[in-house]
Amino acid sequence: MKITGTFLDEISHDIPHQNWGRVEWDRDFAYMRNIGIDTVILIRSGYRRFITYPSQYLQNNFGCYKPPVDLVEMYLELAEKYGMKFYFGLYDSGHYWDTGNLSQEIDSNRFVIDEVYQRYGHFKSFSGWYLSMEISRRTKGAAGAFKTLGLQCKEVSNGLPTLISPWIDGKKAVMAASTQLTKEEAVSLGEHEKEWSEIFDEISGAVDAVAFQDGHIDFHELPDFFEVNKKMADKYGLQCWTNAESFDRDMPIKFLPIKFEKLKLKLEAAGKAGYEKAITFEFSHFMSPQSAYLQAGHLYNRYKEYFQIS
Repeated sequence: MKITGTFLDEISHDIPHQNWGRVEWDRDFAYMRNIGIDTVILIRSGYRRFITYPSQYLQNNFGCYKPPVDLVEMYLELAEKYGMKFYFGLYDSGHYWDTGNLSQEIDSNRFVIDEVYQRYGHFKSFSGWYLSMEISRRTKGAAGAFKTLGLQCKEVSNGLPTLISPWIDGKKAVMAASTQLTKEEAVSLGEHEKEWSEIFDEISGAVDAVAFQDGHIDFHELPDFFEVNKKMADKYGLQCWTNAESFDRDMPIKFLPIKFEKLKLKLEAAGKAGYEKAITFEFSHFMSPQSAYLQAGHLYNRYKEYFQIS
């Protein structure tokens, strides 16, 4: 199964910034296009005070800093140049990470959704929305936030699709700041199916696609979890994508490009389960020939060799 989408991690929690300008981003979109990537997804349009576009609302109400470059406009223009679809990722106020309650994200994004579509909706490449709140289980307010914001996104944009990318609460689901690589308690397959069936039932009609992050469970667990994910998505009318993480969660250094063999195992499992699309987090740091990590370019070359891409 080939990777045909990637997140754009311009506002990150825990990955070093590469300080790229338009020239570097243009070159990266060309590298993406060369291996068949047709979809780019802004991981989030802002996190706390840092934002990707000059939002008057976020500057006035959240004290956000005015960005030196309108990255949303640049990404939309580059997506059009390279024939890609662009998904806009919502704003993350940080309240959820402080309180564990996602319902507060509804208020912070109501105006962002309207503001963004009014400002950028005329771009042909504006093709969908990414609901950027990341959860693994029945987090307080999660399903309600997904439903409310998903429906608003679709209403504002005449039905453009919405995407979520949650994580499985497996043994590798540890905080990035932790020195641990694994934890003892992990969700069982049965618990995962029960909890996510409840969430899918509530968000059906508001969310169009789900791309579970694939790095929090062990490689031998992938077939069973992927089969359950596909079964649930089919039952509740969601497209089932995979978020094939191109960074390695098994290394003590967080985070480095993944070993190609591991990425191959994950993509094969998704293909066998019948997933509709593979996206990655994320190309520019972990697969790009111009990444700050030398290994990323080698991963790009091994990927091209395997799929016989010239």
